[in-house]
Amino acid sequence: MKFKEFEPGMVIHHGPVTVDEAEMLAFARTYDPQWFHVDAERARSGRWGGLIASGWMTCGLAMRMAVESALHDSESFGSPGLERLRWILPVRPGDQLRLEATVDSKRVSSSRDDLGIIRWAWRLFNQNDEQVLEVEATSLFELELPAGSD
Repeated sequence: MKFKEFEPGMVIHHGPVTVDEAEMLAFARTYDPQWFHVDAERARSGRWGGLIASGWMTCGLAMRMAVESALHDSESFGSPGLERLRWILPVRPGDQLRLEATVDSKRVSSSRDDLGIIRWAWRLFNQNDEQVLEVEATSLFELELPAGSD
């Protein structure tokens, strides 16, 4: 989507995406090797009753869905960061996750008229329609300068 296509209040959908156990384990072993992400036997007797995905992997899945559904052909070039990140429920192998991204605001920078700014909330839901993740993100877009503003 192009910057001009985003509108406050619009909801962008993507998914479902299946959480693959082998990918989940590989991610956790590399980036978040806590026992409840990598040790299936120990995890079965732990608080979560089995393996759960790293929250960082869950964020990565949300990012992939945001790119595939909205950012892949846009003028987006990055983000200054997140306002809020919440891991609400554990994500497990085989879960089917879907994205609902709600555009909260859209504006052109007050200091640079070649910079568009979108604030949006990404929410991931599992196959039971339970929310597992919430992220409030800001995305930056490179805009063409208006004619005569060199």
